[in-house]
Amino acid sequence: MRHKKAVPNRSFRVADQIQRDVAELIRDLADPRIGMVTINSVDVTPDYAHAQIYFSVLLNDPEDSAKALNEAAGFLRNGLFKRLSIHTVPTLHFHYDKTTERAADLSALIAKANSVRAKED
Repeated sequence: MRHKKAVPNRSFRVADQIQRDVAELIRDLADPRIGMVTINSVDVTPDYAHAQIYFSVLLNDPEDSAKALNEAAGFLRNGLFKRLSIHTVPTLHFHYDKTTERAADLSALIAKANSVRAKED
């Protein structure tokens, strides 16, 4: 019996689908601690047992959002069971993504450096 060859991009497709589905499912959550969340990226382990979900949030404390999302992870996972056609639906782990925060800080530093340079010239 021949085994199907693993499709190299499959885990990327699964992660992308999880990202879209989780973003939709989060909108149905009534927890005010979550706030306006954007799912930035999803990393799925090769065995599909775990998904690390990185998010940013507007107008809320990121720690409160992370706590609420991790508390709702089981509910969100159940929602994924109904949407995903894969054998194993991963356990979800939510992490605040500081990338956007760092990018804003770097942009501010660059702008400051450029204004100082402009004054010197």
